Amino acid sequence: MTQLVEVKSLSKQFGTKTVVDNLSFSVSRGDVLGFLGPNGSGKTTTMRMITGFLPPSSGTAIVNGFDVQENPVEIKRRIGYLPEGAPLYGDMTPAAFLDFIASARGMRGAEKQKSIDNAVDRLALSEIFNQPIETLSKGFKRRVGIAQSILHDPEVLILDEPTDGLDPNQKHEVRSLIEDMSGDKAIIISTHILEEVDSVCNRAIVIARGKLIADETPAELCARGTTGKLEDVFREITMAA
Repeated sequence: MTQLVEVKSLSKQFGTKTVVDNLSFSVSRGDVLGFLGPNGSGKTTTMRMITGFLPPSSGTAIVNGFDVQENPVEIKRRIGYLPEGAPLYGDMTPAAFLDFIASARGMRGAEKQKSIDNAVDRLALSEIFNQPIETLSKGFKRRVGIAQSILHDPEVLILDEPTDGLDPNQKHEVRSLIEDMSGDKAIIISTHILEEVDSVCNRAIVIARGKLIADETPAELCARGTTGKLEDVFREITMAA
């Protein structure tokens, strides 16, 4: 399979504190990678470096053939990114926000409208399309954030807590969307919801204190423990790291 993301000896220091420590892994087309770790393990920092929003202290990431150290703008053009907290403009409506994002990505005319319509349909946003974002529930705000990440149909999707704040039905819909998109994309999902890894991911990476401690299928991870439950294995290996 074609590798769309290569992380090579990626490290990040803030002052004397090492947050990400010599991290290396790759993600191929068709992979849905669950990116796991306890709070403060370096997951969000790693995602920000891969997407070009935070410069590495050393090492690099290659996305769609572009080096993040040399071409961070080209990488931003080619990825879909849902950041933690999904910074949305509260006074905008989803209609205005998605139009703004599509324009910023260079879409015009019929192409732009088709992309917006597709995202609205896939995330079921029509009923709140013209409400101010600040009036929406946390779940709907998250869905608007996911919608902006898929507008340009990127080959690489990086989603930080994509189902945070969603009700069970909404979580099911978003997981189905991820499965539908997974065939021709490389998708990285950071999540605290371990059942999500079981349901949509074909690989799982676990980091602790910025270091890689596991890179296996969810089934292989589960087989490490005595209970066969991913949450128990996750607790055991992160506490031992």
